Amino acid sequence: MNHDSNDKKHLAKVVEYLDNPEKRGGLPPEQLLDMVPINKKDTILDLGAGTGYMTIPAAKLVDGLVYALDKEPEMLQIIASKARQEGMENIKTMEGDMEEIPLSDNTIDVVIASLVLHEAKDVSQVLQQTKRVLKSDGKFICIELEKETDASNKHPRIHSSFMEKEMNAAGFKIMEKHPASDGIYILLAEK
Repeated sequence: MNHDSNDKKHLAKVVEYLDNPEKRGGLPPEQLLDMVPINKKDTILDLGAGTGYMTIPAAKLVDGLVYALDKEPEMLQIIASKARQEGMENIKTMEGDMEEIPLSDNTIDVVIASLVLHEAKDVSQVLQQTKRVLKSDGKFICIELEKETDASNKHPRIHSSFMEKEMNAAGFKIMEKHPASDGIYILLAEK
């Protein structure tokens, strides 16, 4: 059996899943980004960027750099390929972990965490790292899967009230809350 062929099929299925807007409650990335006051000169960090679902549209909104952070090199290659196809030069892919963001303090205007924090080993650590890299008036948009009362769903989820508590404990000021729609909630916060 050809493992390389199976790996490519698996990667294709992962990409199809990650690029599906239905995964994010049917909201296209542009509509999600419209919720955040983004300026043309902003620098953006997309945590757990995956296939660039948020990275590519974010990069179209700014002249500043958009950092795509992911621990999977295959995902970063997909983002780089998409950026080349779109002729975009303001995307920088970075292999790394959300718990130890490889960026300097106070350098980012907007951090996006789209359906990725439930994968973190330590949400509190990720939030501390996010706050560390954000500039003093930086914005943080958290898009996450709402934890349901029945435990039938096998995907890890974080209850919105727990996420709010963690964000407040990390020192974020929550500006807007968009309750769960199709199992997705959105929290917009400021450092």
